[in-house]
Amino acid sequence: MWKEFPSVEVEDFVVRLPGFMNINEIRKHMFHYLLGFSYFFDCGGHDSGPFLVQVICEWTDLKRRMELQVLDLIEDVVIDEDVDWISCFPETTTCLESLTFDCVEAEVNFESLERLVARSPMLKKLRLNQQISVGQLQRLMLRAPHLTHLGTGSFSPAADPGQGDQQELDLSAAFSTCKAITCLSGFKDILPDYLPAITPVCANLTSLNFSYANITSDQLRSVILHCHKLRKFWALDSIRDEGLQAVASTCKDLRELRVFPMDAREDSDTLVSEVGLIAISKGCKKLRSILYFCQHMTNAAVITMSMNCPELVVFRLCIMGRHLPDPLTGQPMDEGFGAIVMNCKKLTRLAISGLLTDKAFAYIGKYGKLVRTLSVAFAGDTDNALRYVLEGCTNLQKLEIRDCPFGDEGLLSGLHHYYNMRFLWMSSCKLSVRGCQEVARRLPHLVVEVIEDEGVVDDLVLETAKEDDNEVVEKLYMYRSLAGPRKDVPKFVKNL
Repeated sequence: MWKEFPSVEVEDFVVRLPGFMNINEIRKHMFHYLLGFSYFFDCGGHDSGPFLVQVICEWTDLKRRMELQVLDLIEDVVIDEDVDWISCFPETTTCLESLTFDCVEAEVNFESLERLVARSPMLKKLRLNQQISVGQLQRLMLRAPHLTHLGTGSFSPAADPGQGDQQELDLSAAFSTCKAITCLSGFKDILPDYLPAITPVCANLTSLNFSYANITSDQLRSVILHCHKLRKFWALDSIRDEGLQAVASTCKDLRELRVFPMDAREDSDTLVSEVGLIAISKGCKKLRSILYFCQHMTNAAVITMSMNCPELVVFRLCIMGRHLPDPLTGQPMDEGFGAIVMNCKKLTRLAISGLLTDKAFAYIGKYGKLVRTLSVAFAGDTDNALRYVLEGCTNLQKLEIRDCPFGDEGLLSGLHHYYNMRFLWMSSCKLSVRGCQEVARRLPHLVVEVIEDEGVVDDLVLETAKEDDNEVVEKLYMYRSLAGPRKDVPKFVKNL
């Protein structure tokens, strides 16, 4: 069977040291075919530094011609700063093709990293953490001119001038040697003065991630005007509407856009608005996916996007203020989201926000036949809204709801569909213990968990519920599982 797998990815999976020994047993049978291992792991309380050393040593056994080609640390934290894991690779030429550690907060041994990069001629993807300065980045790039994916690290000088920044800095020349780069990210502590240095690779970029870069529209414009092949662009709203207008005028082949908030508070300043959204819809008509955080939005802008970008598969509009209507008309946002589900017939993922009545949910239930993931917050009037979705969206797999006036009647309207869903999450709604117990009784193969914020849910709560089964449920999580209910739930989680 292992002959069919060129690599293995473990995502959302807890790996402890004893578990890793079991992986090694599998490795004995599969490693002749396995090329790489991508780690998305939580070390479960163990020191992750020693764990990482063991990963590298066990999976780079030259005597048995077993050599790691991919080591991607995704959403991991290496907590033991005294462990020099980067030095554990063999001192010979490696077959390493991908090395990602941008999520690791601790410093790495830069000299060992530099030597590793220099003896890895097949390395195509390198994503560095925030501890790597621009001087160190330059040295690494000069040793890896064949890179196609680069995560830049901090993109600012080292706080300590002795940390690899002694040589004269010519970052633009370093980028000129790496013309094969198509995906660029990082910029976690950016000094904008260095930004023009990436210009030599802009013409070939298909992905540019500025989601950590606090830059202005003018600073963005200096580089984005060269990015005519860009298909994926992430940024902070610090680029403002003017920055989005520059993207729209240049990136005609853009397929994915994400605009994140510098400040996610409800009362934060308005940096991007319907102006930027309309510009993107007019300039980037091949757009397939958008995530857009803003302070307010108009129905007209959302309708314009639905007409200009009918190929949208993902539309996530996050209006950060609660229950906010169209600022120009004072009307709910029903017609805007209705236009999205009516005109974007390939839509599979939708996030809605702003002032929304049951009418918006009726639109979603009637026209959103391909919607698989729906996220709802502070929306709807009655249980009918939830019923419209659960009865109409026949392909719905994932439903996330918070702070909505939906109760037991709405919950029970989906009994016919819950076995077909991956999960349902509801928080701060109007559910009762009785309603949740009824779902558990009528659908015995569904895992139904009741969760309380204060960690006070215990057997006494359920006993009390027998007498007062109208008690409000803070959070409800229902999901399919072949293994049945979890055995390791904390005290504030109860399976019904």
